[in-house]
Amino acid sequence: MFSGFLKKKKAASTHYDPALKRPALRCSICTGEQVAGFRRLEDGKFEEVMLIRSDADLQSFRDQYGITGDIEKIY
Repeated sequence: MFSGFLKKKKAASTHYDPALKRPALRCSICTGEQVAGFRRLEDGKFEEVMLIRSDADLQSFRDQYGITGDIEKIY
């Protein structure tokens, strides 16, 4: 009945518009916490996508959105 209930879903590739948003990491100086997301070019507002706890999480974010190159850090 619930055979697929506990299976982990593979993240689908999602796209963002580089003309409107830029990938960024918001980093806390005090705790070291990092949150991946996108910064809108229009007004600079940050949109959170996922918490980054390890290099694997960051790579997952890159793979999910097809990001190559450096990611801006916001403190």
